[in-house]
Amino acid sequence: MSNRAAVCIVDTNVIMVANKQFNEASPGCVQTCVRRLLEIRSRGHIAVDSAMRIFDEYRKKTLKRKGQREAGDEFVLWVITNLWNPSRCTQVKLTPKQGSNGDFKEFPEHPGLSKFDHSDRVFVAVAHAHTQHPPILAACDTDHWQYRDVLRQCHITVEFLCEEDVRRLAKQKGI
Repeated sequence: MSNRAAVCIVDTNVIMVANKQFNEASPGCVQTCVRRLLEIRSRGHIAVDSAMRIFDEYRKKTLKRKGQREAGDEFVLWVITNLWNPSRCTQVKLTPKQGSNGDFKEFPEHPGLSKFDHSDRVFVAVAHAHTQHPPILAACDTDHWQYRDVLRQCHITVEFLCEEDVRRLAKQKGI
């Protein structure tokens, strides 16, 4: 067994749920996200893009609130500390498509993904470009849920930490 931790990509919604910033998440979902972020901080390894798009999104969605820090905030601080530590964080180079906002050459070319949310494409592009194709951890992201089968066809794994919640939210949206 390798000492190297399994690599994963953390979607921002996991951090927001752990921070209790997503009202639709159940208490069990919040606990699951907190636990998973603690596990990553303890012995995990994440992948982000080298242009810091993912990290910038983490920062924009957290660390702005006054008062006590939540588990998501603590995770973002851990990321800040470990961005340049290759045993804890891999930075993946992405190539933006010319004339596009939020699209990358590393994003899978599949007609079933043509309407995939541009703000989430960076996570998929990192997973697709990384040599290990690490899973994307998602909490209540219905976009990942809606496209899970097509993503799987492209060898992209999404690990839904809160499957009951995402199923309920997708049903409410008619997905």
